[in-house]
Amino acid sequence: MKLVVGLGNPGKKYEGTRHNVGFSVLDELARRGKASGRKSKFQGEVTEIEHNGLKALLLWPHTYMNLSGTSVLAARDFYKIDANDLLVVCDDFNLPRAKLRFRAEGSSGGQKGLADIVDRLGTEAVPRLRIGVGPVPPNWDPADFVLSRFTKQEQEIIEPVITQAAEAVEDWLAHGIADCMNRYN
Repeated sequence: MKLVVGLGNPGKKYEGTRHNVGFSVLDELARRGKASGRKSKFQGEVTEIEHNGLKALLLWPHTYMNLSGTSVLAARDFYKIDANDLLVVCDDFNLPRAKLRFRAEGSSGGQKGLADIVDRLGTEAVPRLRIGVGPVPPNWDPADFVLSRFTKQEQEIIEPVITQAAEAVEDWLAHGIADCMNRYN
């Protein structure tokens, strides 16, 4: 079993925000993988998908972004998932809009949900797929920026990237992080 975690904030208030692209990618994966429905578990929602005979658990933490590690730790421990079989999908305002970047490990780069996951799991060896939502415009607070919604023009750019990111996660399921780093970075 592999675990794919999409980061975001729960509730209508946060739908369509830059911070919720991780949730959007999981929504697309669930649609593509013909998931049967979500269950409340691990302080979030989970569903299972299958892609080319490989099973994956999708997790939408509902702990709010900055406490995502609580939900991820519970799911990882329950399923006894190895670090290499975990992938976190999140926004990154330091990356140009629509850029995808896989990493096998490293710092959180200022992404507070990822920072909490790294802290709770006790390791920076947490594979992740970052989706660029930046840059932060001048005179904007980064926290306000990531909690803002995409403009109509930006939405036209981001929607295909959500699909591309879902395809990239499917590639990760089949081929692993090293292959995806070579293919997408």
